[in-house]
Order: sequence, then C-alpha cells, then structure tokens
Amino acid sequence: MTAPLYDAVQLIQMEYLEMPDLRLTFWQAQRLWNLSAELCDSALVFLINAGFLVRTATGNYIRSAASPVTADRIEALL
Repeated sequence: MTAPLYDAVQLIQMEYLEMPDLRLTFWQAQRLWNLSAELCDSALVFLINAGFLVRTATGNYIRSAASPVTADRIEALL
C-alpha cells in the first residue's frame, strides 16, 4: 500500500470513528478530505472491503453496523 493511500485510509477511518453517524457521498468525501478522485475511491473501496464502511443504495458511505470493525483491525489490514 502506498503512503498516500495509507494516510487517506487512516484519515477517513478517524473521521468515521469520531462521528459514527457520518454519511457522505463520494463527492462530499473527496471535497472534505481534499483527495484526488482516484485516491478517494481507492481508500473508500479499501474500507468497504475491510468491512468498516458500506455504500448505501443512495450512494452514501456510512459505518457498517453489521460488522463493526475496530481501528486495530484496519491497522492490521494496512
């Protein structure tokens, strides 16, 4: 994993841990964290595959309620 992707995953994870009810579209996430479209997509996909985030039918990224993943679990995947 590249350093920019690692940093983006850590940043996104931290925000969702601090605000568990956070729900953002891709474009909102990209603007909020000032990431390129490619980096934002890669980080969000990583967190979905890790079970930390899910993408709703309306396109929002939210914390996964079905499989709560801890920061330690994400760190092990990085």
